[in-house]
Amino acid sequence: MPTVQKSIRIQERTLKEIEQIARDAGKEFSVVANELLDEAVRMQRCPGIVFTEGTTGRRARIAGTGIEVWEVIATYKGVEEDLNRLQKAYHWLTEQQLRSAIGYYNTYPEDVELLIKQNEGLTEEHIHKRHPFLIRDSR
Repeated sequence: MPTVQKSIRIQERTLKEIEQIARDAGKEFSVVANELLDEAVRMQRCPGIVFTEGTTGRRARIAGTGIEVWEVIATYKGVEEDLNRLQKAYHWLTEQQLRSAIGYYNTYPEDVELLIKQNEGLTEEHIHKRHPFLIRDSR
């Protein structure tokens, strides 16, 4: 994605925090700052969604849960986008939490679709090929 140079003033404590995150991640300052700004904009546009670090990077999740947005949307599509059926599938989540995930999907569909497609490609054969230590010994 193209970038634009823009000068902004940042509080010193925020600057130090971003620098530390960049060092810890082994990334450049501007990369981390852009990622954090992007996430802040997304969370502002989609209340109830947060970003957290996982084994495969930072992902959009429903606030207060460990559930990634793409997981809920994959189920939502599987129940033909019926909110009542989605509520039954995720009975422990509130309607607002589910609507937050749907709202995020409606706002950023390409991001969610990519994660759904990646997950669909994880067949048992693919996992065993990539992670042979996960194969059970049938002896």
